[in-house]
Amino acid sequence: MSQDASTAPARPTSIRRTIGRVLLGLFLIAAGIGHLTIARQAFQAQVPPWLPFDVDFVVVASGIVEIALGLAVLLIARYRVAVGWVAALFFLAIFPGNISQLFVHTATEGWVNPMAVALGVRLLFQPLLVAWALWSTGAWTWWRARRS
Repeated sequence: MSQDASTAPARPTSIRRTIGRVLLGLFLIAAGIGHLTIARQAFQAQVPPWLPFDVDFVVVASGIVEIALGLAVLLIARYRVAVGWVAALFFLAIFPGNISQLFVHTATEGWVNPMAVALGVRLLFQPLLVAWALWSTGAWTWWRARRS
């Protein structure tokens, strides 16, 4: 009987994955705190204008989600694989905001005329965040093992 990601047991993990998972959790928590405090205005510039929600609500809500995900990555070993998938999906969900900012050229605090190159380079890191979440939580390994 195969297990789904929510009930997959936490397998022993390498020190590199553990370090990667801890860094991912801390990164998410720091980004979430930034959403709620010092970087709030910069994050508001990333909210696509076509999104039918209040910009500040989106920034605060995504900050809370990031803090919760960061804590889950750090603390919930039993459901580590499921948390990895949720984190990867979160990174995919915020990707349209980054694309929108690139094409709309929404200025962030400190950038009077944002450079398209800098925004484009940032887009390259989004898939790396997805891969980081899947690798460090063992979600990718679980998925590959399930397929075979």
